[in-house]
Amino acid sequence: MDRPPDQPAIADQPSPQRSQIANGTATLLGGKDERSVYVRRMKEIIAEHLADRGGLEAVSAAEKSTIRRVAVLTIELEKLETRFAEDPTVGERTLDLYSRTAGNLGRLLERLGMKRKEKAPRTIEGHLAARRKQQQASA
Repeated sequence: MDRPPDQPAIADQPSPQRSQIANGTATLLGGKDERSVYVRRMKEIIAEHLADRGGLEAVSAAEKSTIRRVAVLTIELEKLETRFAEDPTVGERTLDLYSRTAGNLGRLLERLGMKRKEKAPRTIEGHLAARRKQQQASA
């Protein structure tokens, strides 16, 4: 039986049997506000690393998991860097935490390869279509 044109294909619909994270409808478990600064920054970092690896379809489940951990550690390091900038009396324990977290982040990035995967070159038609879409969005 054919589906109505306004109904998405079954494969396009989120599965009720999977978590919101697996379906791509949430970034964190536990009902955290998806509009918070933390979650928005996490989404930015995840998107950057996915783009470097060739997109969502090009990464394995293990790579997705590692990228999420990279995002969390990156945010926590950024928060510590803000503390360093605002409070010159930050103690040795905080500096030690920063150093160990940076080392763990480095190891996770090494597992990912830290190399950007080149995307296929865009055609002029694709470039023009993307530019029109961007102009329409900003209008």
